[in-house]
Amino acid sequence: MLKAITPALEDMWFRESLMADEETMAYNHAWGGTIPFPKEDWAEWYDYWVVNHEGKRYYRYLKDENGFVGEIAYHYDSEYDGYVANIIIHSKYRGQGYGAQGLTLLCEAAKAAGITELYDDIAIDNTAIKLFLKQGFYECYRTEEIILLKKEL
Repeated sequence: MLKAITPALEDMWFRESLMADEETMAYNHAWGGTIPFPKEDWAEWYDYWVVNHEGKRYYRYLKDENGFVGEIAYHYDSEYDGYVANIIIHSKYRGQGYGAQGLTLLCEAAKAAGITELYDDIAIDNTAIKLFLKQGFYECYRTEEIILLKKEL
């Protein structure tokens, strides 16, 4: 059974490996692909996203009997005057239902926190668009580069 868990600081190795994996981060090609997340950055990032989130940020690992399989998050974005969703499933676990389960867990957590809607701007060629649409998100608008999706919770 998939669970959303708060990672410990020493578990940031998984985020580092997730961000560095070319196949996992292929969806991010429009924004540069892989993202460096060296150990010297862990503590500051962790403090901001996990410890002092101020009710504006949420970050969890997705874990099951395989160990960590991905991450889910949301954060307040003033551009949308709302909360933006984020979900990354490690490439070796894709196609196994983790994305749908993770997105459900993320929406449940946001709703429990009093958030009434979530957004995500997804690269127009990202196959995750289908996942979001199946999970009740709908299209607000699209450009040649992105599609903005929204779900009312």
